[in-house]
Amino acid sequence: MIASLRRLLKTGTRQEDLQEAKLLASKLFVIAVRGAKIHDDRILVKMLELFGIRLADINEVLFHLDIKNDSFEDIAKAFIDRFISKLLESQSYVTAVTLLEHLSIRHSEESFLHEMLEKQEYRAAEKWAAFMGKPMLCALIRGYVDRKLLKQAYELVKKNNLREEFPEVYQMGKESTLKKLAEKGCWDIAETRAKSDRQLLEYLVYLAMEAGYSEKVDELCDRYSLTGFIKSKETEASLQHIRYLHLDELAIDDIIWVDEPISLHEATNHVEGCKVIGLDCEWKPNYEKGSRNKVSIMQIATENMVFVIDLIKLSNEAPAVLDSCLIRIFHSPRILKLGYNFQCDMKQLAQSYEDFDCFKHFEMLLDIQNVFKEPRGGLSGLTKEVLGVGLNKTRRNTNWEERPLTRNQLEYAALDAAVLIRIFWHVRNQSQSTSVSNENTQMEWKSHIISHGGDPAKIKKKAKNVKVCNAGIRESHKPGQS
Repeated sequence: MIASLRRLLKTGTRQEDLQEAKLLASKLFVIAVRGAKIHDDRILVKMLELFGIRLADINEVLFHLDIKNDSFEDIAKAFIDRFISKLLESQSYVTAVTLLEHLSIRHSEESFLHEMLEKQEYRAAEKWAAFMGKPMLCALIRGYVDRKLLKQAYELVKKNNLREEFPEVYQMGKESTLKKLAEKGCWDIAETRAKSDRQLLEYLVYLAMEAGYSEKVDELCDRYSLTGFIKSKETEASLQHIRYLHLDELAIDDIIWVDEPISLHEATNHVEGCKVIGLDCEWKPNYEKGSRNKVSIMQIATENMVFVIDLIKLSNEAPAVLDSCLIRIFHSPRILKLGYNFQCDMKQLAQSYEDFDCFKHFEMLLDIQNVFKEPRGGLSGLTKEVLGVGLNKTRRNTNWEERPLTRNQLEYAALDAAVLIRIFWHVRNQSQSTSVSNENTQMEWKSHIISHGGDPAKIKKKAKNVKVCNAGIRESHKPGQS
């Protein structure tokens, strides 16, 4: 009905017709309110808004309907008051407040506000308080604080510029936001939110200390000249009860950064000689709704080293080489590829690099998440269950597009891929030492190995052609050349 009326108003109807339509709409409203309920109350209020019907229009209709009253000016007001009372009895608070606002009727009693709070009609309470003005907004914020609804109170303070009136609420709300970001590992965005406020920066340092993120403590203290905090060595000593797996415990000899075609070929040749590898990817967190960042790096772990591939640089400077090398790895049926929820990573890779064939097909992928079906704790929880110690995920949501990556970022990235191999061999060896036969154990693992994608024959043919082209790169590159 409302949609039809809107279309009518857009057709360029004559002013006389619009006035007549407004009068008819006013009559329909009065008749509907006085008599049987023939329309939803929200439709009636929407009709008032659409046609711009005011108290004077309702007065005119009531007068023509021969409703007599000693104080003519109060006829419409009394009529609307009765309708609002009916709305409140039926718990239609938002509709009632919308009507009060549209007709500019100020219901100034705070008891109405408290009634809405008691009924948990927060949307209606905020709409009405905003209409009534600053004193009622302040009363609503105090009501939220009394009910320990800090988030709602903070949002009202921020939205209505009431920081000076409620400094503690504003500060607590800011700290709550920082804490949630820190819990999600979004330290960079938390720092951005806190930059202009020293008190918030100090609170962020305390959060980093609680999380055992010692290098973040030092980083923040040095960057913003914050004093009075214990340094990383002392922090680590005070947090000895928090133990995380370290890369050194996995017998990894080296982390190799790969951002040139030559080093990519060397990494690919090494990986092709392995039977089992671990895979993982990282990309910059998306802080804006609807935005999507490219996968920045891919980690490929072997038994004793981890290659960290700069996908962004290589995809721009040597796309054919990157595609060819990764085809040799992803499409190989001779290499068992371990991942944790890696099909999600493959989806991100395919969206990030749509023109690449290497991400359209994979062979011999064993998703560790599917094998263990561990719903809580993610890879860190699984690592703790299998190896007895979890992973430190505080660096998960750092900026993976910065170059160069820090040593801490490289170690974090390498660990996520390398630990998959350790989990695989640990559980496999443990299973073989039990009464379960080796054949049954292999069948259990093999049942979770999957392949996916397009026509591998066509892709392999393309990879072979590109490989011939790449050979020229290797031959032309002599030792000592860059």
